Amino acid sequence: MNKNILNGTLLVLFAVPGGLTAQVHELPNLSYKYADLEPHIDAMTMEIHHTKHHQGYVNNLNNAIEGTDAATLNIEELMMNISKYSTAVRNNGGGHYNHSLFWKILSPKPQLKPSGELMEMIDEEFGNFDNLKSELSKAGATRFGSGWAWLIVTPEGKLAVTSTPNQDNPLMDIAEVRGIPILGIDVWEHAYYLKYQNKRPDYLEAIWKVIDWEKVEKNLEDAIQSPLLKKM
Repeated sequence: MNKNILNGTLLVLFAVPGGLTAQVHELPNLSYKYADLEPHIDAMTMEIHHTKHHQGYVNNLNNAIEGTDAATLNIEELMMNISKYSTAVRNNGGGHYNHSLFWKILSPKPQLKPSGELMEMIDEEFGNFDNLKSELSKAGATRFGSGWAWLIVTPEGKLAVTSTPNQDNPLMDIAEVRGIPILGIDVWEHAYYLKYQNKRPDYLEAIWKVIDWEKVEKNLEDAIQSPLLKKM
């Protein structure tokens, strides 16, 4: 057995018959404490969200892929080929991928505005930063039921805002709008209900206080260089 790190997520690797390697997905550690995002996101919500909801997706994903060829794929490859697999793999694999990105872009001491190439691309595509925030907040507020709002890099190398239902994401080969996510906002009720009850717009206003645009800038850099864009 050996261990690798992929995008901050620990993957435990086991040899399996046929010379393939099975990857057991694990819950990523956070770089901050559960209470560190208060008052914008409360500690109990963070703890339940991370240790119960995300851990549940990880456990269910590992159970769903055990003994299948899906067990040999990393999480990005799995998302890119999700139409080949069961609903359980789609839901739980999406839950694992989406939350791993979500935790990564949150910070108790965030860079509150983008800069450099990301800001240039935002100005080009959306006019200004406030327009982008409005588009993302609208995508999250108008997503019926549970889902996500996304800022993505499209296969053409442009920025776009989109949303997906449930635990789907734009990396999936079944998504209506495809691209590599560089920012995701969770609008499932479990992300905000303890503090904001049914007031999703209040949560969407508060989330900007803890999104770290330095992390989003790094995600943009990785996305532009990613070979996955050419495979969409």
